[in-house]
Amino acid sequence: MTDDLLTRIENGVGIATLNRPKAINSLNQDMVDALAEVLPAWAADDAIRAVVLEGAGERGLCAGGDVVAIYHSARAGGAEARKFWFDEYRVNALIGSYPKPYVSLMDGIVMGGGVGVGAHGNIRVVTDTTKMAMPEVGIGFIPDVGGTHLLARAPGHLGLHAALTGAPFSGADAIALGFADHFVAHDRLADFTADIIATDVPTALARHAVEPPASALAAQRPWIDECYAAGSVAEIIAALAGHDDEQARAAAELIATRSPIALAVTLAAVRRADALGALPEVLVQEFRVSCASLRSHDLVEGIRAQLVDKDRNPQWSPATLAEVTAADVEAYFAPADPDLTF
Repeated sequence: MTDDLLTRIENGVGIATLNRPKAINSLNQDMVDALAEVLPAWAADDAIRAVVLEGAGERGLCAGGDVVAIYHSARAGGAEARKFWFDEYRVNALIGSYPKPYVSLMDGIVMGGGVGVGAHGNIRVVTDTTKMAMPEVGIGFIPDVGGTHLLARAPGHLGLHAALTGAPFSGADAIALGFADHFVAHDRLADFTADIIATDVPTALARHAVEPPASALAAQRPWIDECYAAGSVAEIIAALAGHDDEQARAAAELIATRSPIALAVTLAAVRRADALGALPEVLVQEFRVSCASLRSHDLVEGIRAQLVDKDRNPQWSPATLAEVTAADVEAYFAPADPDLTF
């Protein structure tokens, strides 16, 4: 085990705490390995009746994978990144089919890999401080960790909006999108967890879960469904930019700053995920896409601009959507060597 993932058992409840608070609990290989060990053990242990996943500190459950480590791996051939994703996605699939109550406390910042360990659980809790996102297109990457599975199944085209903008959304929005089930006030989370331990999950939910606020994102569905029905990213941007709603125009401006190849692949990935069905099948597709991203210019450049040099000025290549070819996109979906297996 590792100090980056703390585990304890209280009255038949296994509690896993992501424990890198200074990094907003960003996932590393040790944490993934520890989850891959403890979750099956708890599933097989008749003395464990439920599992709770939480994040240490006040900032959030998990800000995602350790993308700076991905950056260094990509520059050195990518072996460590491929292993990380292989193991991480297997954990995502394990959570997606977990046989016991798996309560994910998606409080504060929950992005990328945080969605992967939280939003595939069978009891997904958000709060008034939840700030969730699949922000990958901003670093030249494509939503992964089963994110395209969830995005493809969101009502209307809300998932495509979240994927192509990479913009954060609230706990209420997460429930509307299908990324979460229950709303518990941030300041009641400790009592909620204590009640799970003292009683059971249904009782704790009955005592602490409340009706979520209205979803601002769901209220925007008319223009989202209209604009994101277009065939290509360029057509989506044009529809948004020409719309009467200022939020649509703001979305067009935001998408236009993202990696062109990542946008084109994301659109294809979400649409293909809709046809694939089960989460494991989608994770295989995502593993192929992620491995292809390692060989791309934009993943290294995007992480450099946002998190290494922090100049916030990525130089994408291809520089425009018009320069992205169908063959460029299709190459991301070629089988990996080796492919992800379960």
